[in-house]
Amino acid sequence: MADTLTRADLGIWLINLDRDADRLAGMQTQLDAMGLNYTRFPAIYGKDNADELAKRADADAYARNMGSPILPGKMGCYASHVAVWEAFVASDHKVALILEDDVVFHDDFLESLDLALAGAAHWDTVRFNCIRAKMPVSQGKLGNYSLNAYIGPFTGNATYLLKKDVARRLLLNLWPQTRAFDHELNRFFRHDFRQFGLEPFSSHVDDGNVSSITGTGFGLVKKFKWYKRLPHYRLKAANYFRRAAWLARKGRLLPKNKKLDLKN
Repeated sequence: MADTLTRADLGIWLINLDRDADRLAGMQTQLDAMGLNYTRFPAIYGKDNADELAKRADADAYARNMGSPILPGKMGCYASHVAVWEAFVASDHKVALILEDDVVFHDDFLESLDLALAGAAHWDTVRFNCIRAKMPVSQGKLGNYSLNAYIGPFTGNATYLLKKDVARRLLLNLWPQTRAFDHELNRFFRHDFRQFGLEPFSSHVDDGNVSSITGTGFGLVKKFKWYKRLPHYRLKAANYFRRAAWLARKGRLLPKNKKLDLKN
């Protein structure tokens, strides 16, 4: 992998359900305005494919790890991201920008994208938004942005860059599904890759409180009673230490304010 990348090296995949034409139109308007060409990936609708997807999931492990039963939408989301990774690995592109269809790009998105690509030597995946991003540890500065690792949960997969060698290696260990996809990637200590975020984040998600994965107002989410969630809480706490230990082993636990090299 080269020390620096540009948009010429980039393939863009947009995950979009066939029925969500309005979301696709909104994303196309934004991406066209930025001059970004993309490939639409037809998302896998979990409800229609639940029986087949269940064969590739460990429902008991998911329940322990997540503290809730696995939803068809969670299986479909997981399978969609994995399938996009496979399409990326089979392509000629060196790096992928993977998008979900409820992203709102900020005015500085292209600036942050170009800086991330120019600083490709310093990350394996990098996210441009989040659901949660707890206990950031700066790895240095890319322009006016901080490239951060996270000791706490770092979740949300709506806008992220991914290198091909990392995708190829991780694809060997992503089945069966035992977590939501972003929670699986949050185990970078197990998969041994540099998962960072670029802050301030240059995009956010707005799904109008309506999701094919979790339902309207998260109405499909049914968490177990607190005492049945104890394995999840234990795992969640232990993962703080596992993430911190991995960062310490890699010499990445202490915050850095230095400018990172942007090799051209």
